[in-house]
Amino acid sequence: MQISSIELREIRLPLIHFFETSFGRTTERRIVLVRLTDTDGAEGWGECTAGEGPFYSDEWTDTAWTTLREFLAPMVAGKQIDSAAHAFSLMKSVRGHRMAKAAIENACWDLEAKQSGTPLWKHLGGTRQEISCGVSIGIQDSTEILLEKIRTEVDTGYQRIKIKIKPGWDMRVIERVRAEFPKIRLMVDANSAYTLTDIPLFKDLDHFNLMMIEQPLAHDDIFDHAQLQREISTPICLDESIHSAEDARHAIELSSCRIINVKLGRVGGHSEAKRIEQVTRENNIPIWCGGMLESGIGRAHNIAMSTLTGFTLPGDVSASARYWAEDIIEPPVTVSARGTIRVSEKPGIGFDINVGRIDSLTARRETIGQKTTHRG
Repeated sequence: MQISSIELREIRLPLIHFFETSFGRTTERRIVLVRLTDTDGAEGWGECTAGEGPFYSDEWTDTAWTTLREFLAPMVAGKQIDSAAHAFSLMKSVRGHRMAKAAIENACWDLEAKQSGTPLWKHLGGTRQEISCGVSIGIQDSTEILLEKIRTEVDTGYQRIKIKIKPGWDMRVIERVRAEFPKIRLMVDANSAYTLTDIPLFKDLDHFNLMMIEQPLAHDDIFDHAQLQREISTPICLDESIHSAEDARHAIELSSCRIINVKLGRVGGHSEAKRIEQVTRENNIPIWCGGMLESGIGRAHNIAMSTLTGFTLPGDVSASARYWAEDIIEPPVTVSARGTIRVSEKPGIGFDINVGRIDSLTARRETIGQKTTHRG
């Protein structure tokens, strides 16, 4: 691939309903999109999944924009790329900033798949034509509202329910949920809100038949999680702690978790996600695809990744209509009554880009060429 230009867009996409975690409440997403164009005019699209502030990770919308514009895009624009997997190496002199790098690398994968006339999921080596879906439900204003939202999602057919917890919104809420829904596949996500002093709480959670507890302790820890996992029977799932295949291998060797959540942005793109999938599959550790309130472009990449063999648990890949009044892809992502998404056979990410919709949402835009940067 000869990359002729890279266009950056920041869009402002309002959520239908606020989404709250232990970090805070989000009502509108500020999303950086990447559009790569090759010398033949073919396009590939990627999405930076960084949040609006440095809370989930140290990357956020404004740092991603600056890093992409000033460093990463100039490293790739104008370059001949042997394969999409080669794109990450062009950016290796920049430390960290995996979400920004993933936006470019994933766009390269989309472009390469389109050039070969292949659906992205097949190009990645996916093995399933239909993926299982779960939902992530944020902290609500009351337990009654949470129960109603769970009821709606269960009736819709989603195969797994994840609820966010934090100190003060945990035990009593889970008790109510389990009393109301004794048989659903239920997991909780703490987003690093607890410490080892909370071991008694987590021992009590063993009574609720949870699928897993996601990232209960520090965002960069694998050692305390190993101690906690020894103390409880509920599987721990690591999220924020895993950035690479090496991280996954270390966590497995230390018995820090029994499940791993893979997020494309957090790990730096499809190439590293594939490496993590191989490590976990070889060690019989189930993995699943986590969500970052992506627009349809990021969601399409998540669908493709979720077709890899190791992704055996329902991920946070749900319908567009759960988040957006109107998505930026056509058709929007839909979920069957069985709680599944059937993958597309169209080349690339499998969806058309609604450029008009993106134009209407664009807050800033820049195009980086081989030698010049166009602002507008």
